[in-house]
Amino acid sequence: MTLATPLEERDEGDGGTESEPAALLLDRLAVLRDRVALLVDHRAADDPTAGDPLRGLYLSRESVQRLLRPAGPQHPPRPENPGQQRDRLASLAVRLGLTAFDTEVLLIALAPDLERGFEPLYGYLNDDVSRRRATVALALDLCGVPGHQAGARARLHPTAPLRAFGLLDLEDPERPFLSRSLRVPDRLVAHLLGDDTPEAALAGHLRPLPAHRDADEGPVREGEFARFVDRLAVRLAAGTPLTAYVREGRAGDAFAAVAAALHSADVAALCFSGPVERMPDLLLEARLLGRAVVVSELGDQPARGVAELVAADDVPVLIVSPLPYDPHWCDRDPLVLEAPAGRTRGAVRAWSAALGEEPDFDLAATVAPYHLGGDAIARAARAARDLARFDGAPLAPVHLRLAARQQSTSGLEQHARRIRPAVDWRDLVLPDSPLDNLRELALRARHRDRVLGDWRLSAGGGRGRGVLGLFAGDSGTGKTLAAEVIAAELGLDLYVVQLSSVVDKYVGQTEKNLERVFTEADRTDAVLLFDEADAVFGKRSEVKDSHDRYANMESAYLLQRLESFDGVALLTTNLRANVDEAFTRRLDMIVDFPFPDVEQRRALWRHSLSRVPCAEEIDLGPMATGFELAGGSIRSAVVTAAYLAAGRDGFVTAADLLQGARREYRKAGRLVPGEGSW
Repeated sequence: MTLATPLEERDEGDGGTESEPAALLLDRLAVLRDRVALLVDHRAADDPTAGDPLRGLYLSRESVQRLLRPAGPQHPPRPENPGQQRDRLASLAVRLGLTAFDTEVLLIALAPDLERGFEPLYGYLNDDVSRRRATVALALDLCGVPGHQAGARARLHPTAPLRAFGLLDLEDPERPFLSRSLRVPDRLVAHLLGDDTPEAALAGHLRPLPAHRDADEGPVREGEFARFVDRLAVRLAAGTPLTAYVREGRAGDAFAAVAAALHSADVAALCFSGPVERMPDLLLEARLLGRAVVVSELGDQPARGVAELVAADDVPVLIVSPLPYDPHWCDRDPLVLEAPAGRTRGAVRAWSAALGEEPDFDLAATVAPYHLGGDAIARAARAARDLARFDGAPLAPVHLRLAARQQSTSGLEQHARRIRPAVDWRDLVLPDSPLDNLRELALRARHRDRVLGDWRLSAGGGRGRGVLGLFAGDSGTGKTLAAEVIAAELGLDLYVVQLSSVVDKYVGQTEKNLERVFTEADRTDAVLLFDEADAVFGKRSEVKDSHDRYANMESAYLLQRLESFDGVALLTTNLRANVDEAFTRRLDMIVDFPFPDVEQRRALWRHSLSRVPCAEEIDLGPMATGFELAGGSIRSAVVTAAYLAAGRDGFVTAADLLQGARREYRKAGRLVPGEGSW
């Protein structure tokens, strides 16, 4: 039975043809083999136990006598350099500044991993058949260097390039220095043989840079963003390693800027997001491939991660993080930069390029509420096209909005309840004045980047670009529904802040919880709703005891935080007078929700019954005039009537609606019309 195909009969598909890097490396091994043979002959000529099959397992009298004799010339002559052919090992040596001695030691350590024949030879030369890797002493012997030479020993120190760059390990730390074994990482062996598959430990932690786009199509190559990208690109193209810490305000801004700068400088990079423990593997990969490193996540050990990356001053490193840089993290500071916001008109071109087609709807209005970077835009565009194909329909705004929301992951769920809006303007039954105010509020949220950013109408002083609105009115007048409608209009999720998870009895804890909410909302494309906001945004009072002082501190924190907020926040209250005037001054708009009059109540009854099966044409006039109910109560009355009809498997009748309306009056403790005092 044939176990293997002869090499000359294999084709490239069988992997039998040697790759060029492997062939060049094997040529080097041929030279090393000659040198090993010279050293073996040299040792055997002066070793009386050379032919002993048990040599290396014991010391004979002759061996002891030989070892006790004064040392003579022990090193064979070094052969001439066979040629200057540039292979991967030579390229790596040039890139990392390795000396000729470093390269020789590395090749000596590599040999047993490339050719099995070196194992017994190394065992013989180590005087120990079980030690089949090169030791420090053997490497020095093969290089023709005495073991006591300080300069050569220093090249194997942990801070020297071979070990500092992760190219060589010294095993057996308990042994004397000269008898320690040399081992080369498997990843380096694979690279030198022509295999550029990343280390398995990095699987799932590397991602490619966003695909290059022309300046006319890329994400925002204008203004401050463009200047930042150009300066960073010039620095990267200079050729000297750069370590920069780029802080981002919103998710994606810094990564988009870094990616654009790398493309402009024509610098390839590895984008990493993983645990700090994998940093050495990442840096080795970057050194082998001659690439820069972009780290977009520092995990729960930012100090350790930054210190390790800053220490790797031979690799261009760009750290992207929302955390402020702390100078206590490391002894030598990186270049600390603030990424500018990347949201202007260019974002629309980025969306258009990512979609690869010109949609038949208003793309600018659809994507205006989203603050996604170039990579996230590309992913959202792919997801939108997949959703459209799944629906079997042309690409529509609903697909784009859903895909964009998927890219804007949020940590708000810890303190807020998410609502996926399922309503629109038709569900609001309001007078013209509050409706116009609500539409203007949505308009502000959609175009705030252009007005406050491009047109520089921000007030300055660290103020953000947030949109803040207060909805005031009686219970059930549609305040929460209006917030959901605005979120739906913008194509965003609505997060209702859970006051029970925010307010804390311990001093200062409430502010910390609110800071988490605001910080995450700043980074997330979402609408934040503070329902019953007077519980948190109440008036400050005269300080009579410590409770008043701490309550005022909470209000002062909120006043400061609202000014720097960049998102969309809506507040609702039943008692507008309870909200501190300092808060109302910082609001963009206050919308009053009036109690509905007769005509509006008739419209509310009609809207609530629009999808309910009714027995006949019900006259809603008596319901609208006889019961003064707000929209929320009218809906509850219709729900009660619907349950009554479903219980008898019939249709909703006027009697059912009357019973539902009376129940709402009784719940409110009001006198029910037609029933007298109860």
